[in-house]
Amino acid sequence: MSGVWMYAQDSGYASGQSLVGFTVEAADGVIGHADRQQDQPGMQHLVVDTGVWVFGRSVLIPAGAITRIDTEEQTVKVSATQDEIKAAPRFTTDSETADHDYLSAVGGYYVSLRRPLAP
Repeated sequence: MSGVWMYAQDSGYASGQSLVGFTVEAADGVIGHADRQQDQPGMQHLVVDTGVWVFGRSVLIPAGAITRIDTEEQTVKVSATQDEIKAAPRFTTDSETADHDYLSAVGGYYVSLRRPLAP
């Protein structure tokens, strides 16, 4: 499951690149802006401020769920849909980013969403 916590090689991510402030888009629409970023190898993720989209709630998006980063447009595209992101394990505080059980639940959830590759 460690792959869910790393950017895909073809995502457009450059090591050390800040994504804070970028618009984050689900497969079917904008979900918010990157508020915080964890760039520790094997634990890379974004905390996204969803604003009013989900009643001011933040969501944690593992780097492996990110499909494309456009630095010119300052957008981050995520493979999951808005409903799938809403259904993810609830993020409430930054202390959860150090909680192994929470991170395992989030990682497992996003791994379960991976679409099978076409033959």
